Amino acid sequence: MRVAGIDCGTNSIRLLIADVEADGSELRDVLRTMRVVRLGQGVDATGAFAPEALERTFAAVKEYKKLCDEHQVQAIRFAATSAARDASNRELFTSKITSILGVEPEIISGEEEAELSFTGAASVRAGKPGQVLVIDLGGGSTEFVLGGENGPVAAKSLDMGCVRVTERFHIDGLRSRQSLEFLDATLQRLDGAVDVSQVDAVIMVAGTCTTLTAQALGLKQYDSAAIHGAELSFAQMRQATASMLSYTREQRQALGFMHPGRVDVIQAGAVIVERILDYLERASGHREMVLVASEHDILDGIAASAAQRA
Repeated sequence: MRVAGIDCGTNSIRLLIADVEADGSELRDVLRTMRVVRLGQGVDATGAFAPEALERTFAAVKEYKKLCDEHQVQAIRFAATSAARDASNRELFTSKITSILGVEPEIISGEEEAELSFTGAASVRAGKPGQVLVIDLGGGSTEFVLGGENGPVAAKSLDMGCVRVTERFHIDGLRSRQSLEFLDATLQRLDGAVDVSQVDAVIMVAGTCTTLTAQALGLKQYDSAAIHGAELSFAQMRQATASMLSYTREQRQALGFMHPGRVDVIQAGAVIVERILDYLERASGHREMVLVASEHDILDGIAASAAQRA
């Protein structure tokens, strides 16, 4: 059957239309697209969606509804994540989405977000043994999911994302003592919840991580085929984050692989990645791990679940 998954995050809203078996297996892409709408603009400070952020999001959903109709989609699942969990006026958001799309949006928990991310991302390591840790670094939160061939075994959602950190500490404060203490204290919440001591591969998904992978690979333009499945060392990723943090706004904007909507938040993402790598080294006793970039993520999990529910 033909299904659509919509992932509405803090920074972007994405659509996947795919043909899929009824059990959610063998997802075959028909269309993938993304719009940066910054739904989470100001939510960390005000606790509510800004009117202009809602209008940008509603405009994107109207476009997605038209695409679903054109491609004769039979089932749609719309999942909203961190910003929608935090916003006091989320009922305004959900009622309008329902009226546009004809489907009620789901504001999913951090734990379900993590499980859906694992379902989508783990396919990049299909058939390979060992434990994997999926890290989904979004605009408002970051999900950590531990698992293996039989699926996820532990998950934790942390309220740190590239939009949230940018708005809280601003560009010139990303490496301040307050920012680093906040990130390190937040990461400590993984202790006792997600055991990384036996992890063999870290699968990194979502725009921040794939953009930094493009930087590490020296790409001139964004190339999904080159990024998906790319393996990096911690040292290579640290080189990429250091370079990104050294660039001016104009230099970031000029990068051929940089989406315009990420220009102002990618440096916060780079700092978050740096602190995550530091944490993984300490918490695992400096175990050897490979970083793997995946273009498949929560969006694929949402689309697969739409088939299972139909």
